Amino acid sequence: METIVIQYRVRPDQVTTHLALLRAVYAELARSRPAGLRFVTLQLDDGCSFVDIALAPELPGPLPRLESFRRYRAGLEDRCLERSTSGFTEVGSYGFGE
Repeated sequence: METIVIQYRVRPDQVTTHLALLRAVYAELARSRPAGLRFVTLQLDDGCSFVDIALAPELPGPLPRLESFRRYRAGLEDRCLERSTSGFTEVGSYGFGE
């Protein structure tokens, strides 16, 4: 299983647009239900910072095939003040399933 963590901070004037684009991605994921993909977005308490975690047999997996994800990604650099991507190795978990 491949994993990726993306941390980013959205410009304050772009948060509403960003959230709408994310809602569209999650709605399309709910409709298409791609096998093997786990994807979560966390909005941090400052309201502008986000963390995406994607897990799939192979990444980016089905995400680039989604029209909503392509729209979301198209303007991401312009919406963000900063952004970083990293992989990780799980050292333990509880309640996340296999």
